[in-house]
Amino acid sequence: DIREYHAALAESDQAICNTLATVIDKNLKDAECKIWHAHPVWFLAGNPIVGYSKLKDSVRLLFWSGQSFGEPDLQPEGKFKAAEARYTDAKQIDKKLLKRWLTKAHAIQW
Repeated sequence: DIREYHAALAESDQAICNTLATVIDKNLKDAECKIWHAHPVWFLAGNPIVGYSKLKDSVRLLFWSGQSFGEPDLQPEGKFKAAEARYTDAKQIDKKLLKRWLTKAHAIQW
């Protein structure tokens, strides 16, 4: 489960992931959260909406429909509609901005 995923991370990455999980859970109350392809992912009606994963040099927060949000702080990822933000410290997470992205993630799904 997600606690096990977090426990396997370095302390600084745990802080990032704990912050992300707390904000996501608070703002996507109707979402189902599970480990999917070895990473925490939140689903609405069976569709992946948002998730995060530990990369070599950062934690990547990924929104499956993020390119449609019109948010300059989210970078395109892959050839579909996904977009990401990367963090190396929990202090980099702007909770107000993350809440706005999550509101858009709830409304915009491809």
